[in-house]
Amino acid sequence: EISKDTREKIEQLQLLEQNLQTFSSQKQNFQSQLLESENASKELENSNGKIYKIAGNIMIESTKEKIQEDLKSQKELLELRLKNIKKQEDALKEKAESIQKEVMKEFEGKDGNSDWRINNDPWG
Repeated sequence: EISKDTREKIEQLQLLEQNLQTFSSQKQNFQSQLLESENASKELENSNGKIYKIAGNIMIESTKEKIQEDLKSQKELLELRLKNIKKQEDALKEKAESIQKEVMKEFEGKDGNSDWRINNDPWG
């Protein structure tokens, strides 16, 4: 029989895993936006004609300098978001590993089996 405390820790692990999956999805989204921004910046450098940017459902003529400035700001913001997600991911992984060790100790104490693992364990 699994103790109430151990069941709660397993539920915490499942919740942490869901949060990690959410962060992973957000990270992929930001990485994709960053790549798109970097590609737009490269295209802009090679451009000599009129420059347009999309605002909602319309295209607006703009200057090369203004769009470069916008792309630089966007890149900085995305890099900051990615850095923050990485910190949060690392903290969640650390917490999950700690809880998993506690759960494993509980199971080792009950049946001596040290090979027990959480299903779909993204940390090990």
